[in-house]
Amino acid sequence: MEILLVAGGLVVLVGGGELLVRGASGLTARLGLSPLVIGLTVVAFATSAPEFAVTLDAALRGEPDLAVGNVVGSNMVNVLLILGASAVMLPLTVGARLVRLDLPILVGVSGLLLALAADGAVTAGDGALLLAVIVGYTALALVLGRRQAGAGPSGTAAGQGARRPLWAQFAAVVGGVGLLVFGARMLVEGAVGIATGFGVSSLVIGLTVVAVGTSLPELATTLIAARRGERDLAVGNIVGSCVFNICVVLGLAGVIAADGVPVAPAAVALDIPLMIASAVALLPIAFTGLAIARWEGALFLALYVAYTAYVLLAATEHDALEGFTTVMLWFTLPLVALTLVVLASFEAGRRRGGGHPIVPR
Repeated sequence: MEILLVAGGLVVLVGGGELLVRGASGLTARLGLSPLVIGLTVVAFATSAPEFAVTLDAALRGEPDLAVGNVVGSNMVNVLLILGASAVMLPLTVGARLVRLDLPILVGVSGLLLALAADGAVTAGDGALLLAVIVGYTALALVLGRRQAGAGPSGTAAGQGARRPLWAQFAAVVGGVGLLVFGARMLVEGAVGIATGFGVSSLVIGLTVVAVGTSLPELATTLIAARRGERDLAVGNIVGSCVFNICVVLGLAGVIAADGVPVAPAAVALDIPLMIASAVALLPIAFTGLAIARWEGALFLALYVAYTAYVLLAATEHDALEGFTTVMLWFTLPLVALTLVVLASFEAGRRRGGGHPIVPR
């Protein structure tokens, strides 16, 4: 039964992602907005429905670690796993506006969360501030999107979808979201059942299956958007989802929960800074040639595997944890940081010299 749930969940996810991308592409043409803005707003908010449901439920049930961990973990999955896998499949073009505005905003709200959580909780006042940020960001994205939209992407689903009525586009988005949420729930339930059958602890299940499971709508939507050539939609979906997770999902949980959402010291000391680091790492990668190349996507995937391995080793208190941590801290992470600095410096020099940007491969 669990295997059938996993298989059925994957099928439903693919169908939901296809429907959502078609509807969002149609909205691009019908509303005169760019695919990037649709990805940053409509699609991003829609695909964050599982994170919203899980985090809000956890906060109301008095499980703050699950609430905070779901948001932070999902953002790590979005940037490292989903963007990495999408770029490996097909290099992702990154618009100049995304690099100049949206990625810095993602880094900024991630840093804001760390500052707000430093006192040990996301209070009602903190939540209201985060909600105000998302209102301002969404308004800015819509205004800029209307100015920059221009003609729709001819030859794509957006151009073809412009002939369908507006209500049909919205219906496709809503139907796609429903399938994504249902498919993610099927897959998570099946995976948890399989893991439990193998005797894996509930802590490990939560650190792996739940974090990835609530990000499955983003994964399905981004991969399908990349495959269909809607690359702005693919990248915009991830960036917008990360901003939405922090500002709306955690912000609303802070407002609704009676005493706010407590944040564990370990999350402030390690997990949230790592989430910020993944967002910062995306800046120089996106800056090099305004694209995320295949090898850069592979680097992100490797970082996600390393992070997951650390989480699992720490959760099980494995003997290899100390050696693994030493290698990561003193070799792997410094090497990655040096690579990103060199890439950014090289590309900045090329641009000052009037050279062409690096061509993604």
